[in-house]
Amino acid sequence: MSPKQKVALVVGAQGVIGRNLVTHLASLGDWDVIGLSRRGGPSEGRVRHVEVDLLDAKDCRAKLGGLTHVTHIFYAAYQDRPTWAELVAPNLAMLVNVVDAVEPVARGLRHISLMQGYKVYGAHLGPFKTPAREMDAHHMPPEFNVDQQAFLEARQQGKAWTWSAIRPSVVCGFALGNPMNLAMVIAVYASISKELGLPLRFPGKPGAYDKLLEMTDAGLLAKATVWAATDERCANQAFNINNGDLFRWNELWPRIARHFDLEVAPPLPMSLDVVMADKEPLWQRMQEKHGLERHAYKDVSSWRFGDFVFSWDYDMFADGTKARRFGFHEYVDTEAMFLGIFDDFRRRRVIP
Repeated sequence: MSPKQKVALVVGAQGVIGRNLVTHLASLGDWDVIGLSRRGGPSEGRVRHVEVDLLDAKDCRAKLGGLTHVTHIFYAAYQDRPTWAELVAPNLAMLVNVVDAVEPVARGLRHISLMQGYKVYGAHLGPFKTPAREMDAHHMPPEFNVDQQAFLEARQQGKAWTWSAIRPSVVCGFALGNPMNLAMVIAVYASISKELGLPLRFPGKPGAYDKLLEMTDAGLLAKATVWAATDERCANQAFNINNGDLFRWNELWPRIARHFDLEVAPPLPMSLDVVMADKEPLWQRMQEKHGLERHAYKDVSSWRFGDFVFSWDYDMFADGTKARRFGFHEYVDTEAMFLGIFDDFRRRRVIP
């Protein structure tokens, strides 16, 4: 294998992060890409997909044991569970199973990239120190992101390969059947509100409407992830990756409403997981009426995640300057990101 040849193994290739990462790698022209997921996918050009159960160590060894040419592992898989404690075992096991299957046979392995998030800082638990920085102290466990990084740090000792930990905020982009897709939550919620002749109401906690937040565009995240995996300065480092701007829902929400030709009414706290639970028949009628693609309602509705994000009645942002100091200078305007994603959903006939 040529020293310059690069083979990426993207773990979690059908999620919003993995899908955009595969697309970005394929566009660069000097990568062969192998995508792993439970659903698999069509192979095309320099991209091929492998269907694998990451929780099954035997299946991982059988499906991945022949991937001898992998040079970079990009780990972006995630298994959702009802409680924070229950997240640890499956999410740690999936990473361990992949590394156990690939590292011994991929003699040219150069880097393992780990996708994390602001849970490292305790952002999901309540008000935390902002802006969060990569050197901030860990919080009381359980926390699978911390355990995953500790596993990689220990495994890397004495090895030629390096690791990086990428910490985005809420990631927005296109993906179906993803449990953490805020852009899809807003798009479907707004579309159903319009169908019912209702204004667009912010459904979150009373204090969440005016707090400072940030987002991470999936395309920007893909670029940053590849940069950190291929720039020697980034070896064995963690990086916060965000769009580079801050916003408040009380300013952005009316602009989103205008994009859907909706009026805005005062916020009204409500659980989307509850109030949208009976909307599947309506959604099916909307698909018929507007000629939409027949995606299952469960694949376009991440209501629990929407409730989670809209419950943040505290500031939610991290310091992204470390990545800039190390050489990554790209940014995305968050309002333009949201509106662009909504337009993409329309082009794909996901929403009217």
